[in-house]
Amino acid sequence: MPDRRGSHRLAPARTVAPPEDPEAPREESEPQASNKGAVKRTAATPTVEVPLNGKAGENQSLSKYIQTRFEQCSRSQKDVAQYIVDHLDEAAFQTAEELARRANTSSSTVVRFSQALGFEGFPELQAAAREEYRRVHAGPAPAANGSSTPLFSLDQTEFEAALAADHLNVEETARKVSRESVDALIDAVVSAEKVLVAGTDQMAFFASYLRHLLMLLDLRVDVVASPSQEALSRLGRIDEGTLVIGLSAGRPHPLVVRAMKLARHRKARTAAVTDATLSEVAKLAQIKLYYSSNSPAYVRSHAALLSLIQALAYGVYSRDSAQYEDRIKAFRLK
Repeated sequence: MPDRRGSHRLAPARTVAPPEDPEAPREESEPQASNKGAVKRTAATPTVEVPLNGKAGENQSLSKYIQTRFEQCSRSQKDVAQYIVDHLDEAAFQTAEELARRANTSSSTVVRFSQALGFEGFPELQAAAREEYRRVHAGPAPAANGSSTPLFSLDQTEFEAALAADHLNVEETARKVSRESVDALIDAVVSAEKVLVAGTDQMAFFASYLRHLLMLLDLRVDVVASPSQEALSRLGRIDEGTLVIGLSAGRPHPLVVRAMKLARHRKARTAAVTDATLSEVAKLAQIKLYYSSNSPAYVRSHAALLSLIQALAYGVYSRDSAQYEDRIKAFRLK
């Protein structure tokens, strides 16, 4: 009798044994009772060649894979995705907490994003980022003439590290910017009946500065920098003769996105100057210019953006320097 009672008590345990998880029938990996979550995350990896455990797939790098999965991410995960794609060198060597701070999100979001891509956690994603970083930067040894000597010694101060990052940002932007895109934007500025520059928060300064440079050349330029009634009325005057330039760093402000969408709806020309290749503003723009904003500091670096804006204005000036010369002389005499 005691034995019967004992087996009667164990009977319910046998009824729980069959898996109730609806995902179980779709598992392609070998099921493990102690690690079901990991099985679910890695089930799809063989079909898409996800970079796993620090080793990139044969036909797809980590950056490319993130771009293919970008639209499936949540809004906060998209911030992480954008930052990793555009700042691979930082993502490869920063902690999850540092990366989260740079992407304006939480470290838990960084971990969930890593798992959504098929990694067990952030360390595995970071290993894949380091592998891609080494491949991208693998090249010939530096010349012996000292041309590749770093600006500062290895024991850099915070001040020197920030200056060195700005120097590299300007150089990287100059190398990656497309001459065709620059020429297309210059042509669009020159031929536009009016230009509207949209940029909020930290981008408001650069929007105003671009307006200042172009107005020196007697061009009609407006700025939308806040959701004020006056700014909204400027958006209402967008037409086919308008060129709308959206400035953004990281996640674009909804007002800038609204300006770009309205411009597309009214068949106006659109251009984006951004540090995120996956930015929504860039997707809405016909002309795209990207700049590098890597920085060891607590804010993004905008040294390359400032250089880009000044070079753009100079390109507009050079199209007809004789026409603009008198106005520039008058400004210099002030």
